[in-house]
Amino acid sequence: MWDASEDRRLTGARSGSPPTNRVTRVVAAVGAALCLLGAVSCNELVRASRSSTILVIERIAAAPGGSGADPINTLLNSDVLTNGGVFPDIARVTTRLAFKSPGTSENPASPTSANWVTITGYRVVYRRTDGRSEQGKDVPYAFEGGMTMTTLDIGTAEFTLVRTQAKLEQPLISLRNLGGSVAISVIAEITFFGHDQTGAAISADGTIGINFADFPDPGT
Repeated sequence: MWDASEDRRLTGARSGSPPTNRVTRVVAAVGAALCLLGAVSCNELVRASRSSTILVIERIAAAPGGSGADPINTLLNSDVLTNGGVFPDIARVTTRLAFKSPGTSENPASPTSANWVTITGYRVVYRRTDGRSEQGKDVPYAFEGGMTMTTLDIGTAEFTLVRTQAKLEQPLISLRNLGGSVAISVIAEITFFGHDQTGAAISADGTIGINFADFPDPGT
């Protein structure tokens, strides 16, 4: 016996038009997946796209922990053991602001309070150029740190580049007394993140080279 409902289902299948509720579910699933890509939310992407301010990293410098030196070196020789103790290595970042469309009424040549950038944290990831970058074996573990710095134009802030605990873990602890590989050279990739005063998300990346070893102690 002929069934009108069956005919309608067949007609819909031949026309290539899936049921409306199925299309809705597919679109929703795709949208949710896109929001998860890059571990960043859709709201963050929207806020970042409307910021008129660019955070520029002008310089990253550091000093060996326990040395008492000013962080001025753009290549860090990190001592894994200093006078029998372990110290974190401190770095200094210098930033400035730029604009996507300078000179327009929306983006003037000098910042307003809405353009000021507040850095709220940073992330450090270590890598080796030989491709051996397994954390806890070839390089220290990546980590995130908190900081608060509002940049009006030119700004500087100090932060921890190498944590104390990294020198008590592999692979750095094996470098004591010239053991293990004697020295490990890495590139530290630092991402600073925060927002402008309208709430738009902003981030900037910088790098610095680090040589890890059990260097001679100061004064020896």
